[in-house]
Amino acid sequence: MAFLLISKTRSTIYWAFLFVILFACVCNGFYLPGSYMHTFSTGEYIYAKVNSLTSIETGFPFSYYSLPYCKPNGGVRKSAENLGQLLMGDQITNTPYRFRMNINESIYLCTTNPLNEHEVKLLKQRTGDLYQVNMILDNLPAMRFAKQNGVTIQWTGFPVGYSSAQSSVDYIINHLKFRVLVHEYEGSGVEIISTGEEGIGVIAEADKKAASGFVIVGFEVVPCSVKYDPEAMSKLKMYANITPLSCPLELDKSQIIRKQERVSFTYEVEFVKSNIRWPSRWDAYLEMKGARVHWFSILNSLLVIFFLAGIVFVIFLTVRRDLTRYEELDKEADAQMNEEPSGWKLVVGDVFREPNCSKLLCVMVGDGIQIAGMAVVTIVFAALGFMSPASRGMILTGMIMLYLFLGIIAGYVGVRLWRVIKGTSEGWRSVSLLVACFFPGIIFIILTPLNFILWGSKSTGAIPISLYFILLSLWFCISVPLTLLGGFLGTRAEAIQFPVRTHQIPREIPARKYPSWLLVLGAGTLPFGTLFIELFFILSSIWLGRFYYVFGFLLVVLLLLVIVCAEVSVVLTYMHLCVEDWRWWWKAFFASGSVALYVFLYSINYLVFDLRSLSGPLSAILYISYSMIMAFAIMLSTGTIGFLTSFYFVHYLFSSVKID
Repeated sequence: MAFLLISKTRSTIYWAFLFVILFACVCNGFYLPGSYMHTFSTGEYIYAKVNSLTSIETGFPFSYYSLPYCKPNGGVRKSAENLGQLLMGDQITNTPYRFRMNINESIYLCTTNPLNEHEVKLLKQRTGDLYQVNMILDNLPAMRFAKQNGVTIQWTGFPVGYSSAQSSVDYIINHLKFRVLVHEYEGSGVEIISTGEEGIGVIAEADKKAASGFVIVGFEVVPCSVKYDPEAMSKLKMYANITPLSCPLELDKSQIIRKQERVSFTYEVEFVKSNIRWPSRWDAYLEMKGARVHWFSILNSLLVIFFLAGIVFVIFLTVRRDLTRYEELDKEADAQMNEEPSGWKLVVGDVFREPNCSKLLCVMVGDGIQIAGMAVVTIVFAALGFMSPASRGMILTGMIMLYLFLGIIAGYVGVRLWRVIKGTSEGWRSVSLLVACFFPGIIFIILTPLNFILWGSKSTGAIPISLYFILLSLWFCISVPLTLLGGFLGTRAEAIQFPVRTHQIPREIPARKYPSWLLVLGAGTLPFGTLFIELFFILSSIWLGRFYYVFGFLLVVLLLLVIVCAEVSVVLTYMHLCVEDWRWWWKAFFASGSVALYVFLYSINYLVFDLRSLSGPLSAILYISYSMIMAFAIMLSTGTIGFLTSFYFVHYLFSSVKID
């Protein structure tokens, strides 16, 4: 027996270890630029890359070379992309921007052909929509500083162009002044081997020359618009040296966007030695502005949660007092005969009656546990430092793979709940298939028309048809079989028996002055109070192009959200049972799941008041559709947490007392 127990434990550890390795390989195996420290010697060539053009005005990413920019001599080549990058619309390609380490120079790139009507229209449209060029050097995004009202504001990327305030004339950015910060390692005798996170690694003794050289720790850009003589500039060859210049302030010296204009592109680079070391080079990007406000908001949310938890604790004491009183009545036969049952004890014969749409409830609970598990594991990994901003798309890729493999748990929970409600395993296959197809199917139904919109706009955010087949293959080859396996295991699990018998005739529910669903929907405000602060930062990171890296705060908020969802659902369930309302199943689910309604309403509020720059009906449709997907996922996960807690509460409540 001991041998079997040890073998089973070893097997469990083995599969858990294998799963962690598989997760790490999936997240890291596609494309992790910048995970390793690159040292460069003086004069060594470094080529910049560029991501898709992005805008807070539209939300539609576009390819960099959709505009008439200079192309590299060897042709345009895309970098390897992982699943998350493809879904986010990232398209990293090479550029002709070439730097030589520690050599300051001014370079000519190319002069375009005369701009045609289509190119002029496209440039004006991208300029008016505030599109940004996202250039990357050694995996560091280009950082731009601007002053507004005496305050220095930090941006990533630089604009395609700008418009004149005096007239409707648009100007293109065609000259870039780069400032590259480098840190020198002089024969330190160490080699940094990264573990996947920027700045964390194993330091091992190696050849002294292994770490000698310069590393890039900063990448800044100042965009300019300069009017050149196209005839004179076109005589130059690519990478020819030119005279350094200052950004002109006069509009007549800027390059206008109009038909038949020839645009010359140039750049200059300055290398500056810095004391910033390699592990700290992302600090400038991840610096949290308004930290005091953020901390105060989080502290305020915590105080509110602790106050609500105190109220819930008092209610739990009341429940315990009721249980104690009924137990005493059971011991005293005379008192029991004189005492009329009241409150939740009256619904003893109906409390476990099968709810309406029971199969749908099982499916939603199964999907909810799958989404909640994916969220918890992802945030824990991110909080522990496994999610680096240098690894673009890593979080989304990890979330997708986790969701696929957690299908086994979803099938197990859904089928086991089905067995509890029905008392039999018959029909478990259909439940498992619905669990595997319900949430992903809704996502595909929403995303497919959106993808046609993105295709029509020629946006890089459109999912390629090949990726569609890859996602479908992952769905049906991994998620569905694992969900069926989990459902099969659910049929073999020990059955949960109800502590009381259900009467054949349903008990009539007393009429009330107000619908009970109003109380259920109102309960969602309590869990919403725990997450709306972080929700603002998450929405800002998604739609305003800001980095979100405070996963420690997010983990705390997630734990508080789980606690509040469980408490709110239990309290609402107890209140319904006390008024002889035995239809608690769905109400327990939506008591905490109704937080999704407030999340969606807050998303609309964010669109109207904080994202006023988002223009056009297509952009609004894109935003609302993604917000609906987010709210639906939150409803399933929070509703599942509340329902499972309420189920075990009701089971404990009616099994703790002797009921005749």
